[in-house]
Amino acid sequence: MGNKAMTAFPKALLTGYHEFKKNNLAHESERYHILAEQGQTPETLVIACCDSRAAPEIIFNAMPGEIFVIRNVANLVPSYNPDGEYHSTSAALEFAVQSLKVKHIVVLGHGRCGGIIAALDSSAEPLSPGDFIGKWMGLLTPAVEAISTIRGMTDAERQTAMERHSIGNSIENLRTFPCVSILESKGRLSLHGAWFDISSGGLWVMDPETGIFDHPTAD
Repeated sequence: MGNKAMTAFPKALLTGYHEFKKNNLAHESERYHILAEQGQTPETLVIACCDSRAAPEIIFNAMPGEIFVIRNVANLVPSYNPDGEYHSTSAALEFAVQSLKVKHIVVLGHGRCGGIIAALDSSAEPLSPGDFIGKWMGLLTPAVEAISTIRGMTDAERQTAMERHSIGNSIENLRTFPCVSILESKGRLSLHGAWFDISSGGLWVMDPETGIFDHPTAD
């Protein structure tokens, strides 16, 4: 059966669960009961990276049931293509918009994104014969080629530029989905872009008109 220590359920997760049960769950038992009985009604969908350092629920201090989250490598959204691939993200998007009827979609990127690093590195070797990451990040090939031609940028600046450009790219791809574009045109759905700086904890929000990222002001 293999090494027992390797097959046992991770101790850190069990420890974390017991802390959750003792503290959070004890204080929020009524909320969980209501969510179980009445279902979820989040107003916001966040499409985020699966990077363990950029969890949307933590960044936005969200309570259970407040945000619906899709996470994938580099927070990408493929364009609408019912006969193509990448249906996991499209399926979750469809559910959030059509069934949960969210009012906002936020594409949340972050600094030092490994997926973006892979996309920018043309010499990178596939991590496996399937090259799943390479194929997935291929969604950004036109944007990578455009960013790569810009002169006078450091590697760090180029990466940040690509991380932010990919957020705008995902927003444009969201608009290729009829369910999104129709609701947006009726004023029933809003699309937003944001970028989280892991090193400083800063949040930058994309201006929908200019595409420029800046720090938001709290009301």
